Amino acid sequence: MSNTDETTLATVPKSAGEMLPEPPYEAKPFYQKVLRIGLPIAIQALITQLVEASDTLMLGFLSQSALSAISLATQVHFVLNMIFISINVVISSMAAQYWGKKDVVTVEKTLAFSLKISVGTALLFFAGAFFLPKTLMTLFTDDPVLIELGVEYLRIVGFSYIFLGISYPFLGILKNTGRVAKSSVFSTTAVFLNLAFNALLIYGLLGFPQMGIRGAALATVIARGAEALLCIIETAFAKKAKFRFKYFIHDDKPVRVQFLKLLPGILGNMAVWGVGQTVFSSIIGHLGSDAVAANSLASIAQRLGVCFCNGVGNGSSVIVGHELGANHLNRAKIYAKKLLKLSLIIGAISAFLLFLATPLIVQIAGVNLTDNAKELLRYMIYMMCFYEIGKAANTVFVHGCFYAGGDMKFGLICDAINLWGFIIPIGLLLAFVIKAPVILVYCFLRMDEIVKIPAEIIHYKKYGWVRNITLEREKQQAESKVKA
Repeated sequence: MSNTDETTLATVPKSAGEMLPEPPYEAKPFYQKVLRIGLPIAIQALITQLVEASDTLMLGFLSQSALSAISLATQVHFVLNMIFISINVVISSMAAQYWGKKDVVTVEKTLAFSLKISVGTALLFFAGAFFLPKTLMTLFTDDPVLIELGVEYLRIVGFSYIFLGISYPFLGILKNTGRVAKSSVFSTTAVFLNLAFNALLIYGLLGFPQMGIRGAALATVIARGAEALLCIIETAFAKKAKFRFKYFIHDDKPVRVQFLKLLPGILGNMAVWGVGQTVFSSIIGHLGSDAVAANSLASIAQRLGVCFCNGVGNGSSVIVGHELGANHLNRAKIYAKKLLKLSLIIGAISAFLLFLATPLIVQIAGVNLTDNAKELLRYMIYMMCFYEIGKAANTVFVHGCFYAGGDMKFGLICDAINLWGFIIPIGLLLAFVIKAPVILVYCFLRMDEIVKIPAEIIHYKKYGWVRNITLEREKQQAESKVKA
């Protein structure tokens, strides 16, 4: 099996209980998988971050009020996106294992049920954005100008939520069934379309109407609509792992039970982490305008820096999941260990390059900053170098190994204790009671990805995540037959 593509094998479904003999580890096929799966994800993430940075700059040229209004209005999307990411994690956990087992039918049933959950959630958020935009905006601000602009934006951009509800499950299935390159192409196409139509519709270029903030919303709808259409076309003509309407109407009970069993843990984890990040921003926001400006630029540098680490981390979920589903438990452990080492190497290289680039970043990005803000930015980026190495390990531990094995609860427990029992309370104490220097507060808040590594190592070495969840569904089916 040294040069065999597992996606080719997956086109031949096996019987529910049949398992192939576990093959030995071979380096060449392993690194081929890493390049084929991890690299497209990393490139897609890098392009997305670069374009989003340009997108933010473009809106800033429109007006400060427009930029502020959209920043607040997109908090609705931030909440929705956390739910979609949670659904996608469960899709990846199940689809990767069933695909590794060559059980294509269950992959298709997983897609159909996840679409029900995803589209249903999207419709609820669309209804709120379209019918209650003013109510939503007043949750974030009492400024009448920002509320009015935000209402204009939400009423239009709400339609994109429906398209996202369609595309997220499809993209998740594509990544886990040997079509990760297509998934990345579809998402990247949407990102560039968004940027292009932003320019055309916000400013009225090339004969298009000048729509301002409404143009930014419409550009998002067009881009996400195109992404959803590409996903639908792809699955309509696919010969394997495609959407089947019969499974959407009549879902499979064991699949539904397994999906809903895994979902709460990751939803809780996203909520704990997301609210924690909001508190981080709030703490920095109360430390002065210099701190806010420096943090906003350091965050962009951080997101760009971790793209390739995230590529390996997210790719590892697919790679390890395939092995667990095929019941190649020993090889899954070997792959996980190799992926962890690879991610740490990439994290160290990224951190070193970021360290070398820091003076140039400060000089270019900080051209309009005060001297104090420039100094803060410099030390914030230095801190990000350590943050990147921690992030590299965490993406493989949690997003790669634990999620691949259906372990959704550890991330929730770890972040709850780490963020809310340690980082946030002490961060608040340093900022508002001790009144420590800004950079000390910032560095402590950004220790969150580093201090939880020992707990993750301990959990990893227990190997409780080395789990074939496809066998659990078989057990449920057997029990149902006995009861019947």
